[in-house]
This record gives sequence, C-alpha cells and structure tokens, in this order.
Amino acid sequence: MPIRLKQPLLTFLFTLLLSACFAQRQELKIWFNQPANDWNHALPVGNGSLGAMVFGNPENERIQLNEETVWLGTKEDFVNPGAKRNLEKIRTLLFEGKYAEAEAMAQEHLMGEKRIPSTYQTLGDLVLEFQKPTAISNYRRELDLTTAIARVTYTADGVNYTREIFSSFPNQCLIVRLTADKKGALNFVAGLKREGENANPLIIVTKDEVKLSETLSVSEETKKQKAIGEEKTGVSLYSRMKITNEGGEVIKESGKGLRVKGADAVIIYLTAGTDYWGGNPIKETQAEMDAVILKSYEGIRKAHMADYQQYFNRVSFSLTNNPAPNIPTNIRLQNVKHGATDLNLIETYYQFGRYMLISSSRPDGLPANLQGIWADGMWPPWSADYHININIQMNYWLAETTNLSELHLPFLEFVDKLRADGNKTAKAMYGVEGAVAHFTTDAFHFTEPYGQTDWAMWPMGQAWSSTHYWQHYQFTEDKDFLTQLGYPAMKDAATFCKNFLVTNPKTGKLVSGPSISPENKFVTTTEDTVSMVMGPTMDHMIIRDLLTSTIEASKILDVDADFRAELEKTLANLSPIQLGSDGRIMEWTEEFKEENLGHRHISHLYGLYPANQITISTPELLTAARKTIDTRLANGGGHTGWSRAWIINFFARLQDGEEAYNNLIALLQKSTLDNLFDNHPPFQIDGNFGATAGITEMLMQSHNGEIHILPALPKAWSSGEIKGIVARGGFEVSISWDKGKLTQVSILSKLGNECKLHYGDKIVIFETEKGSEYKFNGLLEN
Repeated sequence: MPIRLKQPLLTFLFTLLLSACFAQRQELKIWFNQPANDWNHALPVGNGSLGAMVFGNPENERIQLNEETVWLGTKEDFVNPGAKRNLEKIRTLLFEGKYAEAEAMAQEHLMGEKRIPSTYQTLGDLVLEFQKPTAISNYRRELDLTTAIARVTYTADGVNYTREIFSSFPNQCLIVRLTADKKGALNFVAGLKREGENANPLIIVTKDEVKLSETLSVSEETKKQKAIGEEKTGVSLYSRMKITNEGGEVIKESGKGLRVKGADAVIIYLTAGTDYWGGNPIKETQAEMDAVILKSYEGIRKAHMADYQQYFNRVSFSLTNNPAPNIPTNIRLQNVKHGATDLNLIETYYQFGRYMLISSSRPDGLPANLQGIWADGMWPPWSADYHININIQMNYWLAETTNLSELHLPFLEFVDKLRADGNKTAKAMYGVEGAVAHFTTDAFHFTEPYGQTDWAMWPMGQAWSSTHYWQHYQFTEDKDFLTQLGYPAMKDAATFCKNFLVTNPKTGKLVSGPSISPENKFVTTTEDTVSMVMGPTMDHMIIRDLLTSTIEASKILDVDADFRAELEKTLANLSPIQLGSDGRIMEWTEEFKEENLGHRHISHLYGLYPANQITISTPELLTAARKTIDTRLANGGGHTGWSRAWIINFFARLQDGEEAYNNLIALLQKSTLDNLFDNHPPFQIDGNFGATAGITEMLMQSHNGEIHILPALPKAWSSGEIKGIVARGGFEVSISWDKGKLTQVSILSKLGNECKLHYGDKIVIFETEKGSEYKFNGLLEN
C-alpha cells in the first residue's frame, strides 16, 4: 500500500503555500529591451473581460484596449428556406457519387444568407504623450506571469521611470501606475481614442475624467446592400478614464484629454463595459470607478495578485535548475529557431498558456475567442469569432488538466446558450429535433451555416462542443453540474445526432450527412475537387464520443432509460472507423484521392485526441493513426500554429515523446511570435492553449481508465518536476523525475475514488480517501 498522508485543513493549506512559493521562485517573465514596434510584439494583460496590449513606448505610449463584449452584430435567423425541401435530394446525389452536383445544390439550398455582419472589435486605445526625451537607457518591458503585471522601466535624461500595468478582476478596472525617482518629473497627456473603419465615438473630457462612448453599427453602404433597416447592429460601449496624482496637478487639455504637470506619481484607472448583458454601462462603469478610486494602490495590487494567483499557483513546472538566461525573450526565441535548447523558455511558454486562459476566461463571462480577448482594429482576422470546428474546443483542452476547471465554465455556459437557436435550426433546416450548430458562431449565438460549403457545411459544432460537458464531469464528478447544465445540453445534441443519421444503402450502416471533413477536399473519379460527402470519419467519431458519454451520464443520473436504449441501438449500427489500402485511417467513407495530403486539419484523428477511441487497447487503429499523422507531416502538415499544437497532442497519445517534443520545438521555431503568441498566421490563441495541453499530455494522461505517468517524456527533459496537474477521477498529480526516470509521484485524491496508477510496465491499484495524499517512489512503491 502507498504511504497515505492525512491532510487536515491546516496541512493542506500549508502544502498550497509551498506550491505558491515554488511558483513564485520561478523566473517566468517575458521581456524585451525595446518597445513593441507593432501589435504582435506588445504584451497582453487581462482580467477575463477587460484586456490590454502594452507597447511600452517612452514617448508615445499606446495601450490597446479590449472588452470581451464589444461586438458588432445582433441576433438573426437565416436558415435557407429551401434546406429541408432539398435535403433528401442532396443525400441521394451523394449516395450516387454525384458529388459536384450535390455540392452545387447544397450551395444554393443549404447555405443561409447572413445579412448582418458580426465581429469582435477593439475597445479603443489609452494613449500617453510625453515630451520627447533627449536620451533613453536601461530600457526594459516585461510581463511577469507569476503576478500578471506588466512593467516598463527606463532612464531618460537622468530620471528613472517606471510603469506598472495590470487588469484587476476584483476591481474590474485596468490600472496604470507611473512613477519617477525625481520629484515633479511626470509630465504627459492621457487620452482615449477609437479609430478605424466606421468608428464614430463620442469623447467627453471633464476636469478629471475622459469618457468614450459609441454604439456600434454596420456602415451605411452595408445597410443599403443588405436592406438593413432600424435593427440594432451592435452593442453600445462605454469606457471612462480617471487620474489621481501625487504632487503636481491634473488639468483638462481640450481636444486631447487630461494633462499631468509636475507629478511625482500617477495612477490611471480605466473601467469599461457594454450593454451586451442587458445592463447600463454608464452606471456600471461609474460604480466600478467610484469603488476603486477610494482604494490604495497597494491594496488594489495586492487584491489583483491574490485573485490571479489562486489559479496560477496551482501548477508549477520545472525542467531545469538553471536560471533563465538574462537575455530578452525575442532573442531567446531566435536562438531556439537556430537550434539552441532553452528549457526555461518551454516552462515559460507552458505557463503563458495558463496565464492567458486565466486572463481571458472567467466564470459568468464570455469564453475566450479566436484571440482570447486581445484583438486590434474593427475587423480582426476571422472576426475573432468562435470557430467551433476545432478552435474554441482547443482553447479549453488545457482547462481541466492544468487545474483551471472553473475557467472551463464560460465555454460550457456559452454552448448551452447556443441550444435555443440550435433547436430552431435543426427543425427548420433538417426537420429533426435536437440542437445543431455548424462551423462557427458569434456572441449572438447563431447556429446556421453560411458561406461556402467546403468550410461551412459541417453540422457537428454543437455535438463536439457538447463533449466538453462530459470532460468537465470526468474531472469533477459534480452531479449538480451534470444535472442542471451538462446532461440536458448533451441530450439535446445527441438527439440531433441520432435523428440526423441515415442508413447508407451500400453498407446498411448509419452515416451522417451531408457534411464535410473540416476543411479538407478530395478529388473524384471525374476529376472534380469537392468536399461534401455522406459519412465523414470525424462526424462519426464525434457522434460516437457524444452518444457514449450521454449514455453514461443518463446511467449516473438514473434518467431517460428509453432514450438511452435508443442511443445504444444507434451506436451499435454507426459506421466504424475504416482503414485505407495503405493502412491509414480513412478520412471519408470511401478511399478518395486527397487534394492536399498535408492539410492543416487532421480531423479523422479526433478519435486519437481529444477523444480516446484510439488507444493501446486498439493497436491496429493506433498503428493506422501513426501512419496518418506521418503522411500529413511528410507532405507539409502542421504549417499553422494550432495544427502543430494538435500534432503535439497526437504524438503524446502515441507515447512518442521525441516526436511530441520535435513538434513543440517546430511550433516555437515556425509558429510563435516574439511575445510568444501563437501564429496561425496571423495570431490565434488556440495554438498557445493547445500546446500547453500537449505538454501536460506528455507528462501525464488519464483518458484510458488510469493515470499514466510520463507516457511521452522526451530525452531533452531528462530531469524535472510538475506539480498540481489534474487527472480524471479527481486526482491532483505531482511528478518528479531525474535522468529520464520517475523519482516520485504524489496523488492527492479530491473525490475519494479508486486510483489506477501506471508507470512503465508497472500498474498499482489502490483505494483512496477524499482529501488524502498518496506518495510513491520511482518503482511505484511506498
């Protein structure tokens, strides 16, 4: 039996304190010796909803602002009226192999027309204008991941200046504090602006405050083109900036903002909001400002750090005892691109992923979008929307395993809000009950497809997203969550899948369709390049995943026995995973010629990761999965950041630590910007989140009914430790290793479940008690 350490509250808190101290000792800073020359070099701060990108210019500082609900768009129904009437015709054509004809008909009759454009947008800029210094030295711009505080320091004309910037969750306020080591040295003008296509903000400057407001709207040209009348086409936003000063004075500067003259220290407060949630942003931002302005800077800073570190300090990760090299992050990254090994940079990159989820996804808010909460301009790439054909799911792959379970909830609540429109779309478009969503959505929860069939005709967005409810339950076993939120949403998505499936006349098996394998294409025997089929492999993997978990959830809750039986019958007749003549997993139900063997989407490996349909218990499929990923890479696959991140997870599941590590290095070398943002290109946050999930998967897996320790440890990580990661079943896991071998593993049982621990060729199974910790040596002995 393992050593069992009883943990009363005091001991448990002491353990957490030690973990916090360890995390604080790590050098986890992203820093530069120059200001950002463009947005992709700036440093992100955020409190879940209010974000900023810090450029750090000593003369003209730009702090680009975001608030999670600043969205152009509105609720809109746009199911194609011909969809239901032509659905069976399209299916028949696909079954007959008339793919091009079916796709043309689908383009005309299945794609809706989204009249009102939607996009996430910038809140604007906080700008600081200083007198141009004659000389600058000792410049440093940094983001400390252990405190979530950005700092800019420099010497100008013999004076040492410091700026601290952070976004406080407790006070719902962005804070900028400026200090100098010479009295009266702070002189600048602070203002707000919002510029870009169709921007028309109202800016009001009073004696001590700058206010910016605007109601977002589509352009007049778009209104005419799309016949948009008086409908509301965007949120109303409001931001206010206030300044307090030590020494000197603050005066109104007409047309610019507030001028600070001769101050010793200054605090700039910024609050912001919209009417997205139905409130009054003028009153809400005023209340937040009134509350924060009465507090001391140290008090605000301390509360911010305590709030942030309650999440961040849960996990520590170290691959080396050597301190971080004292060179800027961009130089370190360039060195890696030229072949250098920098294990501390990998630690930093890992924790940067956790930092950004904490900073862009908080309970009761919107989930992290394609760029988290950080996006510049009026039309960021892909509208910084919620792509639900992998991207938003990838955003949350790290949530449970890296001990950020609560931060998964914004996504789960968002998916639940898709159901109302998803029910309407399922009925109007396909004539069935249940909830459906397609390739993407926005803050207004549309579920209809629009655009081109080769990327839009994919009705599995709600189904894939709904598998995350079961993931959350497997880690927490929260029956209240499962009863109130998880199971109803899973049942709704499973109902659609059951009703959407039809019998393939050639095989007698159930297949989905019309659908695609995102966002790939194939070449037919008539040399047509198309994408739409009946029964793409990924659809069936997702449906199998969802139906299996829905059945399990119904058993746990002891509900819906008849519905459960229907799902079991459906599963028994669902088309299985098939292998091609070359031994690879087939992407479609037929062995088509692929247009692009190195396509970025590797959808037919969903069953390998994030699902667990391909494991060591299915060796033939595991071998086929390896051939599939090898072929993709041999033909240029992984050329986008998020795709490379997915590949890291694939190789971790294949238990190939060397290839997982090689692809992590490739991600740093080819798809990482200087500030460590993932580069699609352009910036997409999913690659950061997916890579952090992949590193965790290399060190611990729990998808196969056991906790597998160091399943994909690469030689480069010969020594290290990770503390606080989480396994399914409610186990907090800490692992130490040296010379490539396990030295100690500690299991804290949060729920009191039986534990099956696997390392190398050895497996131990033991009962646990809730709140107890169990320690083993490298041989899994006590």
